[in-house]
Amino acid sequence: MRLCYYYHKGDEITKYFTDENQLVGDIANFNLGTPASEYLQSITDCTYLTITKKDVGELSQTIIVWDVIMSKIAAKCLTDKVNKISTMMAEDATERYLNFLQNFPNIANRIPLSYLASFLGITQSSLSGIRKNIRL
Repeated sequence: MRLCYYYHKGDEITKYFTDENQLVGDIANFNLGTPASEYLQSITDCTYLTITKKDVGELSQTIIVWDVIMSKIAAKCLTDKVNKISTMMAEDATERYLNFLQNFPNIANRIPLSYLASFLGITQSSLSGIRKNIRL
């Protein structure tokens, strides 16, 4: 799955991808009960589970450590996000592509190149050039 948004010029920007058996969602807007500003899209066939705010409330009342579990999940997601952004800011496009291949080996060849280029912050033609140079 991928999370994306529309840039003010109408360009679609891929924010991140999730691999199989991963959590995905907009925790901040979910908790606030406000509409998300981003879109979640399945880019391969998948089965997914959804959870409502009411369900979360019931789990919190039923499972004593539920709030602790959710806090740990949120903290891990935030840490992963900060690490990803920090790393990507210091890398050139080829390094970002190679790191993507390392971090997402299961989806690298199953997603459209336009989504991958958007995620890496480069044009599709630049991505094609990088892929060509790596194969040589």
